[in-house]
Amino acid sequence: MTTAWNEDQLYSSKRQDWGTPQALFDALHEEFGFGLDAAATAENAKCLHYIDKDSLFETLEDPMPGSLWANWPALIPGSEFSSRRQEWICKQAIWLNPPYGKDIGKWIKKAYRESLRGCTVVVLTFVRSDTKWWHDWAMKAAEIRLIKGRIKFEGAPSAAPAPSCLLIFDESRRVPQFTPVTDLPRR
Repeated sequence: MTTAWNEDQLYSSKRQDWGTPQALFDALHEEFGFGLDAAATAENAKCLHYIDKDSLFETLEDPMPGSLWANWPALIPGSEFSSRRQEWICKQAIWLNPPYGKDIGKWIKKAYRESLRGCTVVVLTFVRSDTKWWHDWAMKAAEIRLIKGRIKFEGAPSAAPAPSCLLIFDESRRVPQFTPVTDLPRR
């Protein structure tokens, strides 16, 4: 028997800042070499350099709080902007375990756009192939890795309510992994 997700089930947690399991992060850090945690708190940051919701960044008009306004590549130690190539040369990758709420699409969009600046951005998120944000932004990932089983986030009483995946945004890895199917009958 299957049941449809409703709004309460999709966003049922009062918390949105679940910490990445250390063993999972360590395995990925060994592969990618992260220099920035783009959505963290002091308690759950996985990198020495991290952005929390209270970080302020100068915009054209006013200082704006949080990671969605930051220039992520500029915050990675050793990164340089190449005026010739008009992109950042990032020495380390960016880790993102975004807040799991109604703004998740903004986070995935930001990760994709930051990758276009020349950096690798690895995102841990739920598999939500039935949503607009998934098709608009997650499908732009160079690689999508589906994680078998459910993750138990740090501080969570039990495993996650939905399957997780890794979205790897890195234009140098671009190989088609998935194709959306919209013209086949579903009943």
